[in-house]
Order: sequence, then structure tokens, then C-alpha cells
Amino acid sequence: MLVEVCANSLESALNAEKAGADRIELCSELGVGGITPSHGLILEVKKRLKIPVHILIRPRSGHFTYSSFDMEVMKNDIAFCEEIGINGIVSGVLYDDFSPDIEKTAILVQASGAMKFTFHRAFDWVPDPIKTLHQLEGLGVDYILTSGQKASAEKGLNLLEKLHNISNTCTVMAGGGVRLNTCKVFADLGLKALHLSGTSFNTPLNLKGKIPMNSAKHLNETSIAVTNEETIRQIVRSVK
Repeated sequence: MLVEVCANSLESALNAEKAGADRIELCSELGVGGITPSHGLILEVKKRLKIPVHILIRPRSGHFTYSSFDMEVMKNDIAFCEEIGINGIVSGVLYDDFSPDIEKTAILVQASGAMKFTFHRAFDWVPDPIKTLHQLEGLGVDYILTSGQKASAEKGLNLLEKLHNISNTCTVMAGGGVRLNTCKVFADLGLKALHLSGTSFNTPLNLKGKIPMNSAKHLNETSIAVTNEETIRQIVRSVK
């Protein structure tokens, strides 16, 4: 069974390789489901690791309906990955009704060239997962990362098994809440790939008396935070 570790730093990636992981999905900011890591991090991981590295291409947090601006950023990041010899891309696009945006996803698949392509957990929002599986296979997608449309992959076993049994060319990879005491059930089900972060928290600092830097107002999956042009215009006029 292929074990893919979602690594959020160089240290995480190195730890995963030392522990026997087969592959890395490199990303940043796991707390929002992951975003594209910096080019500096990608370069360093690529330089140091011997196992395959796949890169999450997600330019921002929030939902998976991407604008033309988002798409240009994503294509540029994919081009960079191809240039330095990254093994795979992890991405995907939905319409605002949560059905798969096949046209935009096809653009990303084509931009990925010979790199493997994983359609990420945006899959867990699609209204018709069976139809979507076949559509993605038609695009040449190699992997689908999914929790079986449940809060955890353990709870989504029924759909995971069904998707695995009907897939022809696409590997269904279980991911979402995978832990040591649940991981074997996916192998027993016959799945060929497993995705997890295996995260623990260390190097703590005592921040008593320090103002918080996290901002809960930006943790919003229903809409996208964008700089408001008129607000900035008024502030500029006010202080200039």
C-alpha cells in the first residue's frame, strides 16, 4: 500500500522519508486544508529527498471555485514544479454548485504534462462522486484523494470501497483523519493508497501576555478574502 504523507515543512518531509513513507504531498498551512508551499520550500525538499514529491497547487484557503486570476497563479506554480522536476501535482477546481469544473481542471492536468495528477479533497464536496470519478478518469487524473465524503475516511469507508471497486485507471486514495489505530482498515479494504499527516506539535513557546497573531475572521470557507479597492482608496485619500 502506498503511504503518502502530507508534509508542511522541510523537517516534516525529512521525518516522513526517514520513517519509510513512499511519497510526500508538500503543502503549507494544514489548518486551512493546505495551500501551495513557497518555491523556496519546494526547492529545498526536492534537493534533499529521494522519494517522490507531489506539490499541492491551491493558491489560497477557502472554497475551490477559482477565478481567472487564481488560475494564472496555479499555472505558474505548476510550470515551476515541472521545471525543477517535481513528480506530481495535487489540485482541482469546482463550480459554485460544487460540481467538478472539468474545463479548468483539464487545463491544470494538461499543464502538469508528464507529472502525476491528484484531484484533491475538493472531491468530497461534489454532489455525484461516481459520475465525477469517471469524468476525472477521462481527463487522465491519476489519483483521487477523498475521505469518502465524510468527516473522516474511517466514516467514509462505504463510498471509498465503492469508488475503489468501480475505478478503472484512477487510484482512490483514502485521506482525512487517518490515525494509527484506524490505518489498517484501509489496507484490509483493498485500497492501494493512504494519505495522512501524522502531525504532532513541538517546540512550544510561552506566549502569555502576547497579543494573538491568528485571525479567526479569515478562516472562512464560504467566501474569499480580497482587498477591497474602495476601502483602500478612501484610506489612501485620508492619509495622503
